[in-house]
Amino acid sequence: MSKVEDGVIQLSTTELKDALTNKQPHQEPIVIDVREVTEYEDGHIPGVPLIPMNEMPAMLPTMDEAKSYILICRSGRRSQHTAKYMKEQGFLNVRNYEGGMLEWDGEQAFGQEWIVKESEELYEK
Repeated sequence: MSKVEDGVIQLSTTELKDALTNKQPHQEPIVIDVREVTEYEDGHIPGVPLIPMNEMPAMLPTMDEAKSYILICRSGRRSQHTAKYMKEQGFLNVRNYEGGMLEWDGEQAFGQEWIVKESEELYEK
């Protein structure tokens, strides 16, 4: 069972893997890495896009508040802060991967696989 911290559901590694199983790009939940570009390049979950935490305030006005999101960072702290911020901005279904990439024991990709420039990329079919 997931726990809740400051109004944000915290997902375990198993729960994140379950959410990612058989998920196609642009389907919900939309998983977003909020680390810095260099951290993302050094290892990220394959197929997961990057929107650095400091770019989220500018990106949120064009993101769909009705969608479901899971946020990831290195340890779960930045993604938690970002999830709280998103909820304060009206996003209702935002969850945090509490262990972050430090806890991730699944497959990883390297390099600049998907760095989001425009929020529409998250929803394209």
